[in-house]
Amino acid sequence: MLKVGVITFPGSNCDDDAIDTLKNIGGFEVENLWHKDTPDLSSFSLIVLPGGFSYGDYLRCGAMAACSPIMEKVKTFASHGGFVIGICNGFQILCEAGLLPGALAKNLSLNFICRDVTLKITHDNTPWTCEIKSLEELTLPIAHGEGRFVIDEEGYQDLVKHQQIVMTYKNNPNGSLYDIAGICNKTKNVLGLMPHPERATELRTRDGLKIWSSLKTHLEKKV
Repeated sequence: MLKVGVITFPGSNCDDDAIDTLKNIGGFEVENLWHKDTPDLSSFSLIVLPGGFSYGDYLRCGAMAACSPIMEKVKTFASHGGFVIGICNGFQILCEAGLLPGALAKNLSLNFICRDVTLKITHDNTPWTCEIKSLEELTLPIAHGEGRFVIDEEGYQDLVKHQQIVMTYKNNPNGSLYDIAGICNKTKNVLGLMPHPERATELRTRDGLKIWSSLKTHLEKKV
């Protein structure tokens, strides 16, 4: 059985959602990991950085969590081809840790947004979207106050060149540049997204399952 590690930081509030979804619906073996620990991650197929308000979102969102002891292990894991997903606050942490380019800033409205949004899958040639067609639309929930993706023009062109933009908003809720909702790194093993696929498995929409199923299919082919 494929093994997944879900990291809990002080202020995480979506870690239990991720654990429940991946274990009881996704069929993964799941272990909860603590931010202060420095475990050997080589036995894991996937590491999840969940949503929430790590360290109360003091300084910049994700900035303090990016300095947690376990993140050095996550960086090493990712550099060796290990799969990492950061959801909402986890996306912010990945950017702050330098595992993904760009940054997440305050929503243009300056309001916290909590609702379902429609997304368009940009590329189906990633491990995260291999069972989803390009331009297919998914409905996933968002819940964030600082979800506006920003990047300079050179960085954006680099994302386009290497097909790193995985999904965009159909109706941009937060002012993200170029409607970007989720990106991956150049080698496609690290994904960050603001919408919550772990919350779209049984309630209202099951579209989140398409992301987990895609990755599971990809990982099982590697075993």
